[in-house]
Amino acid sequence: MEYTKKPLSFDEQADQLIGRGLEGDRDTIIKRLRDVNYYRLSAYWYPYRNPDNTLREGARFETIWDRYVFDRQLRLLVMDAIERIEIFIRTRMTNLLTLKANDAFVHLNPSELSERVNEGERERFLKSICRNTKRSREAFVKHFKEKYGDRHDDLPLWMAVEVMTFGDMLTLFKMMDMHSQREVAEVYGLSAKVLKSWLLTLNYVRNLCAHHARLWNREFAVRPTIPAQKSHPDWHDPEISNHRVFATLTLLYFMLKKIAPQSAWADRLECLLNRHPDIPLHDMGFVVDWNRHPLWVVDERL
Repeated sequence: MEYTKKPLSFDEQADQLIGRGLEGDRDTIIKRLRDVNYYRLSAYWYPYRNPDNTLREGARFETIWDRYVFDRQLRLLVMDAIERIEIFIRTRMTNLLTLKANDAFVHLNPSELSERVNEGERERFLKSICRNTKRSREAFVKHFKEKYGDRHDDLPLWMAVEVMTFGDMLTLFKMMDMHSQREVAEVYGLSAKVLKSWLLTLNYVRNLCAHHARLWNREFAVRPTIPAQKSHPDWHDPEISNHRVFATLTLLYFMLKKIAPQSAWADRLECLLNRHPDIPLHDMGFVVDWNRHPLWVVDERL
């Protein structure tokens, strides 16, 4: 089928939306459309759309814009938590791997790593680090090349992790032997299998945030494993669905409690929700009375 839609001016875009039933001040709508692509904003009025492309009665631009702003602020909050967790995990892995092998370049030595990662994945991992090292303008990379470049093409692991992507870090975790994986996971009281699942989810969510994608009511394609009820009954009282953002927010809070017990992250989330009281929490997977859930109620807030 040929694509026949014609480009529209900002005024025409606003008139089209109003003609389809969107309520709101035309000048305000035009102003916002100048700032944010029509197609990007369409994800936020999509829940109001009828099959014939008209909008349901009660579709207000003010509400749609509020959801857009909320989603942007939610992504920033999520990225803040992921950053701290990412730095902690790669620090922990670097310490375990290099000390166990007594080798600063252990990530280059297949004999020191798990055979569960195939050669193709390992090659992609090393090429990614090499590519990011060449692109880096960090002073520590320049210093290493100037001082040790005659003997070493690659950075030691404690430097290499600073140029790794989250996906590279995930591959490194998979390359660790099972005992070392368990040591990292035990910090959180998790099994290695569950932590790996959570890291996969955080990699997916981080990519969504990095590309400014809609987060708040998305049904996640990559879903975290919920810990077993026997070892983690709080995850099942009531049970948290793993396909919406609330599960990710909960696992972020769960992990942050272990590594940053004085952080105000949870309070910042609650403040964000309070600033946007019209956001339908059920669309985000929140359980009823979420802030009374055992995983969120603690003596000293994170």
